[in-house]
Amino acid sequence: MPSQPFSSDHKPSTESPAALTDAEHQAQMVELKQQQDALVKSKQLERGIILVNTGDGKGKSTAAFGLAIRAAGSGLRVGIIQFIKGTWRTGEEAAFKRFPEIEHVVSGEGFTWNTQDRQKDIAAVRRGWERAKEMIESSRSDEPSFHLLVLDELNIALAFDYISLDEVLPVLQNKPEQLNIAITGRDAKPELIAIADTVTDMKSIKHAFDAGIIAQRGIEF
Repeated sequence: MPSQPFSSDHKPSTESPAALTDAEHQAQMVELKQQQDALVKSKQLERGIILVNTGDGKGKSTAAFGLAIRAAGSGLRVGIIQFIKGTWRTGEEAAFKRFPEIEHVVSGEGFTWNTQDRQKDIAAVRRGWERAKEMIESSRSDEPSFHLLVLDELNIALAFDYISLDEVLPVLQNKPEQLNIAITGRDAKPELIAIADTVTDMKSIKHAFDAGIIAQRGIEF
């Protein structure tokens, strides 16, 4: 059985680790392991979850793509739909092609300030959402087509009203029980956050672009 992650409920000792003797450190780790084992044992639900990566910091899509590769590495089927980004040749697009477990769909026409065409953007989002619904429905059987869906920048599409929250929420709430769905993009709607199981708000502390450093292939795209 794989090791379980530490709980976010754990509060580390305020005493400096360097101030502990080896025996004290070992005793502290024994106690921590007992607490962690008891916490893991208390969790009994087994179902797919909805994850939301939002906030103004870098890494929302990057984290979701890492999740996709992790799932593919475990032999799980993954669907990725990019709702906004679409015109650049990206490192992730090339990487996904190396995984037969991943189906990658680019429905976006590029950043909204590049397309400058609201109706074109709406049509692109609509294409992506229709494919997302197909992926969700095909995952209801005992042999689901997908175990994880990544809906990249869906939050942006919702924020710009390219698609209605009233249309999206019921589909997500009625997803197949074992299907996992990861949604990215800043400005996640409160209603979406409310139904999600795991929400990460990525806060920007510093960004290289603000210091005049251009976006790098393999780092930003």
